[in-house]
Amino acid sequence: MVAGQFVHTGARVVLWMDPGGYDAYRVERRFSLLDKADWETSHTEVKDLDMPNRYNLRRHGLTDEEIERVRGGGWDLPLLQRVVDQFVIHYDVCGTSRQCFKVLHDLRDLSVHFMLDLDGTIYQTLDVKERAWHATSSNSRSVGIEIANMGAYGVNGKNPFEQWYAKEPNCQTRITIPPQLGDGGIRTKGFIGRPARPEPVTGIVQGRELIQYDYTPEQYEALIKLTAALCKALPKIKCDYPRDATGKLILQKLPEAELEACQGIIGHFHIQTNKVDPGPAFQWDHVVAKARKLLKGGMSPPADETSKGHMRAR
Repeated sequence: MVAGQFVHTGARVVLWMDPGGYDAYRVERRFSLLDKADWETSHTEVKDLDMPNRYNLRRHGLTDEEIERVRGGGWDLPLLQRVVDQFVIHYDVCGTSRQCFKVLHDLRDLSVHFMLDLDGTIYQTLDVKERAWHATSSNSRSVGIEIANMGAYGVNGKNPFEQWYAKEPNCQTRITIPPQLGDGGIRTKGFIGRPARPEPVTGIVQGRELIQYDYTPEQYEALIKLTAALCKALPKIKCDYPRDATGKLILQKLPEAELEACQGIIGHFHIQTNKVDPGPAFQWDHVVAKARKLLKGGMSPPADETSKGHMRAR
């Protein structure tokens, strides 16, 4: 949903108002005991919960008159198209979207517009018009997504891979959700997740040599469709990533002037020096090339209110 309008993605998107969705508009904790979920109890029990709302109003680039208009929810698509120009890619280091929402909403006072689970299910927790809290200085101008993945680690350091990945007799790698997380809340019953590449990937991000397992093919397929849809609905988000003078992906934080000028798809590491997500395994060229192909093939524009019922993919 973009400024109250349903946008066709071609992927399965579960909204915050849908059964099984995750609602970042609510002030209550989602996974605490019900009689302790209210804000007063939550604020007392969890030291990092300072604000009942985990999001706020986009103000950057708006006049005082426009702020007064939108503060009650009165965003229109053209205005949002003027102010949103970045799509920020994160990995969640939680392994599943259910656990990600628990950490963001119940424990850390943070939010993100989209979460992408292992099976390719996309969860939207807020309308894109909201200023989600996920990327510090880029919050006011960006859309964010947390992709279920256990993250990247120093090649000689500790990592959780033994708990989360297992080799099968056919040399494929299977994702093994730890028993304490149950079925992980995966929407596709009986889903067996496998990284797109069976072996962990090494690479340099922020000058550090890191190792990471790749995302699942289902995640890539859904992300490509969502990326194309966002670039279509919000055309200031260019379907490209930050490149150096040779055309290669920049693998470190962008200087402030370059970050300010950047319009497109970026990693969390492009914004902050202490972040390395989406990590060395993320296939930037694959996502961008496939999303561009969808855009060139033509995509449906945002639906008006009369047609929204059939625009949401299931």
